[in-house]
Amino acid sequence: MPSQVRHCGHHLPGWLQARHRFGRLEFYLHPGALPAVEHASVKLDLYRRDFTINTLAIALNPAQFGELIDHYGGVRDLEERAVRVLHNLSFIEDPTRMFRAVRFEQRLGFHIGLQTEQLLRSAVRLGVLNRVSGKRLASELLLILAERDPLPALQRLSVFDLLRALHPGLAKRGDFQAVFNEARRVMDWYDLLYTGHPCRRWVSYLLVLTAPFTAEGMRGLCQRLDLPQRDVSLLVDQRSTGLRLLHRLEGRRSQARPPKAVDLHRWLSPLATEVLLFLMALTPQERVKQWLSRYITHLRSVRPLLTGHDLKRLGVPPGPGYKLILAELLHARLNGETASIEDERRLVTRKHLAGCPQNSPSDK
Repeated sequence: MPSQVRHCGHHLPGWLQARHRFGRLEFYLHPGALPAVEHASVKLDLYRRDFTINTLAIALNPAQFGELIDHYGGVRDLEERAVRVLHNLSFIEDPTRMFRAVRFEQRLGFHIGLQTEQLLRSAVRLGVLNRVSGKRLASELLLILAERDPLPALQRLSVFDLLRALHPGLAKRGDFQAVFNEARRVMDWYDLLYTGHPCRRWVSYLLVLTAPFTAEGMRGLCQRLDLPQRDVSLLVDQRSTGLRLLHRLEGRRSQARPPKAVDLHRWLSPLATEVLLFLMALTPQERVKQWLSRYITHLRSVRPLLTGHDLKRLGVPPGPGYKLILAELLHARLNGETASIEDERRLVTRKHLAGCPQNSPSDK
């Protein structure tokens, strides 16, 4: 028996709950509330778990040390690959268990038990998710979106109307398979680049899921999930900027010359990696994908070789003009006008120091 538990234990953190003689008892003051906790027997403690497969424990007291405790048929359900709740009010007590049931089912290749599925559908009809805080909903949704391939779980959430419960705009999102498959391909491609720029996959997947949303709809979802302001700025403001830019890029005539490197850099540099990958997944035009790819792989990392310290050593008076000069040097590198640090020194000397008394760098 224990070997069967160990076989899947790494997938579900907490399957093997080590307990002493006394455990805890949880009380829910109202549906969706966090539990209040008191001491209780191990059996009562385990009864507060979400699913039977999470009720297995190993005794630590000397008299029963190492004994597998299975009060609620957890081993049976592991063998049957079934996700089952312990009692009829499980989803009423904690509605976020509905999301976990789907996540476990899809990640492990299990199935939700028939009675558990009926209880889940009943809880959705009762609207119990309306009483759950946005942060708790976001936590469960983000765990699903952080999967390498969240599509099966999202499709299952849609079947159970759980996406509609998050936002009415998600009610009929049954057409996202193609774009999600492309998003996974794009993100796997990006992972292989090892660019050093981190990417939170859940952000890109959330953008894909909400692609048809207006800016107002997206802001409403962010408010429902109580997301931090930095994420709201990315999901609302950068998303809107990126979609407008994508429309412009897709509208370019096929015979027109590709955008210049300096233009791609200027347009795309304000956008986070997650938004760039979302745009790559969303566009059906291969040439637009290539332009976005060019920016990510080659142009984003381009920097002037000279720094502010170098400008000072060259004799450029310190001040806000440094920012303009460095931007000018960046454009020159992007346009192929400079290729070395000497080229940049000559450009600065010619355009910003001509006719001005200078000190030799060696004098500084």
